[in-house]
Amino acid sequence: MAFFVDTHCHLDAPEFGSEMPQIRARARSAGVGFCVIPAVAAFNFDTVRELAHRQGDAYALGIHPLCTGDARDEDLALLDDALARRRDDPRLVAVGEIGLDYFVEGLDADRQERFFHTQLQLARKHALPVIIHVRRSVDKVLKHLRQVAPGQRWEGIAHAFNGSEQQAQACIDLGLKLGFGGAVTFERALQLRRLAASLPLEAIVMETDSPDIQPHWLYRTQAQRAAGEPQGRNEPSELPRIAEVVAGLRGIEAASLAEATTRNAAHALPRLQALIGLSADRPRGA
Repeated sequence: MAFFVDTHCHLDAPEFGSEMPQIRARARSAGVGFCVIPAVAAFNFDTVRELAHRQGDAYALGIHPLCTGDARDEDLALLDDALARRRDDPRLVAVGEIGLDYFVEGLDADRQERFFHTQLQLARKHALPVIIHVRRSVDKVLKHLRQVAPGQRWEGIAHAFNGSEQQAQACIDLGLKLGFGGAVTFERALQLRRLAASLPLEAIVMETDSPDIQPHWLYRTQAQRAAGEPQGRNEPSELPRIAEVVAGLRGIEAASLAEATTRNAAHALPRLQALIGLSADRPRGA
């Protein structure tokens, strides 16, 4: 039976509270067999690792660009040490979430780039793929990838990709898969939907970015929130419905998309291959 891999979900987020067993059960019931839980800062390195082991999922370790302002320079050494100590952990599948963000105002661009560049070097040092935040920063991200490994390809994922067709191809040419999630469900996201429909199928992976990037059926406008309607909380169980949108745009069955994107996830994050193989006959995570 085909199942989905949610390649990016922050299941340790406080929005989920103590509901994690129920949230994970809903995801499995919906057909999400595996989740990848990226860290965002040194404070949650242990949290995501323990959660992944408890739930039979996978995790990544890294410092998010939005967290670089509060991070200490020493946290890069802590990351290096954590990657070394967990080098034989089969559930550690990537360095992430790392990257650059030029959408949020007030961030120190130079500091972001320094943290990103160093973390790319650590990914090479520890022979791990990367999970990269690329919000309004694709060209700069590509520049650093090329600087750290000139003429070489990368394994990993450009998370929540929303760039141009040319940028998408540049990421693919460097070896990255492109993550699609709730944003593609909005009819006004014309460029993103064109990419979801036209990119090579082998370039696409699915994600939710739970609890963020709500699909359109969970999203509430500022006016709706002011009127008392709560913002919907995204979670991995929404992934199959998001995937139905992508499958519809491509004119294929959702089951075919599940099979292809699960295979793509295992190519982007090779340690997933053995983990998924443990449960390839049923939509479970362990």
